[in-house]
Amino acid sequence: MTSRNPRDSRLRLVSPRTLAAAPRAAVTQRRRPAPRPPEGTPPPVELARMARAVLADAARVARWADAALRPGRDGASPDGKGSLSDATAERAAADLGLTPDQVRHDWDTARLAGLVEVHGDSARPGWRLRAWNRDDSAVLRGWVAFFDAWSIAYPEPEDREPAAVAEVVSAMPQVLSFLQLSAGPVPVEQLLDLLDQRVTELRTERCEVPYVPPLAHHHPSDEALRAAPADSEPGAEPTTEDTPLAPLLDWSLRALASVGALTYGDGQATLTPLGSWAVWVKLEQICVAAQSPAGNIEVSAEDMLRGCAQLRPNAARAEYRAWLAARPVGGAVTELINAARGEDALIRGLAFEALRVVGAPAEPDVRTVADETPLRPYALLWLAEHDGADPEDAHEVLTREESTWLWVDTAAAVADHGEAPLLVRHLESAVQATVPALLDEVRAVGHPRTVQVLVALAAAHPDPALAKAVRRAAFQVHTGGR
Repeated sequence: MTSRNPRDSRLRLVSPRTLAAAPRAAVTQRRRPAPRPPEGTPPPVELARMARAVLADAARVARWADAALRPGRDGASPDGKGSLSDATAERAAADLGLTPDQVRHDWDTARLAGLVEVHGDSARPGWRLRAWNRDDSAVLRGWVAFFDAWSIAYPEPEDREPAAVAEVVSAMPQVLSFLQLSAGPVPVEQLLDLLDQRVTELRTERCEVPYVPPLAHHHPSDEALRAAPADSEPGAEPTTEDTPLAPLLDWSLRALASVGALTYGDGQATLTPLGSWAVWVKLEQICVAAQSPAGNIEVSAEDMLRGCAQLRPNAARAEYRAWLAARPVGGAVTELINAARGEDALIRGLAFEALRVVGAPAEPDVRTVADETPLRPYALLWLAEHDGADPEDAHEVLTREESTWLWVDTAAAVADHGEAPLLVRHLESAVQATVPALLDEVRAVGHPRTVQVLVALAAAHPDPALAKAVRRAAFQVHTGGR
């Protein structure tokens, strides 16, 4: 019970949270029934068994690295950027009965599946490796990460136009969706027609319409000029439109077969049970986002986050995944960080929750913004958790001033979007032991929303003495006094 004398008011110390989630806790949301996968989909335990089989070699190399390359072991040394040095690859090959090239391939697969995590210039076992034998959901998430990276796992043709390769990669989700709906073998010719249609749509969306200028005079070469691309010259390199799609479709199908998503041969392709399940999961995520009140999949990052503000954490994460799946990762991360720079503290906290779903690809951008005062506490907590800290202990990386800034920022989110009792309970998360100490440090930290937060807290708090002290502090901040 709070003392009526503010000088003696003690605050119960609890671990600070990234409190942007707090307003959502006060909202009751009707939960969408869990969808059922298509008939014939194996149960999760069987799907996990299949995923373990696909990634068995990668898990074997990751376990070897965990045992052989721990600090303090003979011969253990960092290999730049998390890749295996020649000496380490040869050592692993000798221990495992493989060739060095096989070891490197399995190592790269382990990285893509999250069995190995790269942090800066070093690599270490990922949490999925620790849970590999006991957690089917961790195994399936690891395989889905590998599936998402199919175009990286299987080298693209070197003699093809990079822009054409990018178009085919962008078009393949529709091809996979068609395979999933077909629920059986599909001739490659049919897939090629679909791919051609989708690539044409992508070019049309970018307004890539070939332009041929009108010819004032007819010359014998006019027909040849009309037949050539508008920007072509004798001896020019082939354009994207000139690149045949059949070889790129062949590469895509082989790559997807290499990650265990489909089988490919005899002029046809068929999704494996794992591939069919993964495509269904992604389609379901998109459907969830499309059914949300804000139409999250098509809107900006800020609007998407605002649409997720009243969802429970699991539902919000599903929305983040669906939004992320619909756009390139780099652009999505930039959008989320720009949204975090806005004035709404709730959006700032939710943006970093969405960046947690992005994971490792967001690390360079998050490190970059760690020097920006409004984003620094969020970025430091994100990086600490990314580096393996327990979320309950991650707050220890923050200085007292950074913790106080985060407390005010979160209080602003609660004041703007939550309820008065929630703002009063927010006092419990402060790192300061007493109300006077909290008020002194809140005034010193210089958060731009300090006055509004203190006024809202004073209005909400039931203790008259404490409310008076808080109002006095708000007035002093407002007038610049002490």
